[in-house]
Amino acid sequence: MTTARDIMHAGARCIGEDESLYTAAQMMRDLKVGSLPICGRDDRLHGIITDRDIVLRCCAEGRNPAEMKAGELAQGKPYWVDAGSDVGKVLSMMEEHKIRRLPVIAEHRLVGMISEADLARHLTDEQLAHFVESVYATK
Repeated sequence: MTTARDIMHAGARCIGEDESLYTAAQMMRDLKVGSLPICGRDDRLHGIITDRDIVLRCCAEGRNPAEMKAGELAQGKPYWVDAGSDVGKVLSMMEEHKIRRLPVIAEHRLVGMISEADLARHLTDEQLAHFVESVYATK
């Protein structure tokens, strides 16, 4: 059985909920990623922030990314998967919620992220086609 831990990229880094969007953008640049998990003072996952979030919900609204905090963009309950979950669960969660990045948790701590690129490296062509169809459907 292939698990979330088998396909994730390890070493995901969090942006603290009290850190600025400017800092988040710098981290994304330095890590060469388009998203970061947002972690609270309790070291727990509070959400995910994307480069698109920074552009649309901060810059495009005339707000200052050096003053706006990452936690302000953490909305709703974050979706995540346990490191031991099988790939079927990973896919069904991502497809059901139409999400492109999924944090992986073990023992209540972030241990990695699963992105579309990770899926592309580990899924069959058929599985990948179904994922793309499900997540990008405009219905």
